[in-house]
Amino acid sequence: MSEESGSVEILFVDGADVPIKHKHADRMIVMRDAAKPDGDALYYTPAEWEAFVLGVKDGEFDDMVEDAPHSPQSS
Repeated sequence: MSEESGSVEILFVDGADVPIKHKHADRMIVMRDAAKPDGDALYYTPAEWEAFVLGVKDGEFDDMVEDAPHSPQSS
């Protein structure tokens, strides 16, 4: 099944399987383009991932989003 361009894939993997040598944890989180699984990827330690997720929830990256259509709210 091919993924649509722009789809993000998040993987939770064994740290031994991560090619990044400058940081390591027993478990790592990988973020990549689902349409290009062999392309570039971002690797996070669990602490980095937690900080990223908390930043997203806190709106730290909202200025990076183009005007996206708002989903209709149910009444």
